[in-house]
Amino acid sequence: MEGNKSTKKNLKLHMIGKLQSNKAKDAVQLFNYIHSLDNQKLADTLSKYQKTLNKNLKYFIQVNIGNETQKSGIPISELDPFYNYCVNEINLAIIGLMVIPPINENPEKYFKSLNELNKSLALQDLSMGMSADFESAVKNGSTFVRIGSSIFGPRS
Repeated sequence: MEGNKSTKKNLKLHMIGKLQSNKAKDAVQLFNYIHSLDNQKLADTLSKYQKTLNKNLKYFIQVNIGNETQKSGIPISELDPFYNYCVNEINLAIIGLMVIPPINENPEKYFKSLNELNKSLALQDLSMGMSADFESAVKNGSTFVRIGSSIFGPRS
């Protein structure tokens, strides 16, 4: 049993996908990384629960790099103030940026652009690339890829 405790202690869980503010407390309790920090209300709520639960998570800011109305994320024009708010005012550990490029477009230019934005903020990690485009994402600096459908198969 001692080995199981060690294994659980070393296990790091990543939340990917949309996170609603009303699920933030559960997310802080369960996860170590959040890949979809996409608005100030969520950031404030996560910060509050981190303090309450005495737990520090690592975050990726989701950037809406294609300015798509149907997608969540911080517009590029608001990234710097949002990042500064998260880091300097509510003490979130932002480790990188996350992107889901527009469908039916070559993702390479979006991956390159996000990598440049990440460097401009002096961040180390990038969450970009899914099953169909992870090779291009890795080529452009991704340190975390989301390849669920390659592992589990397509969604039904």
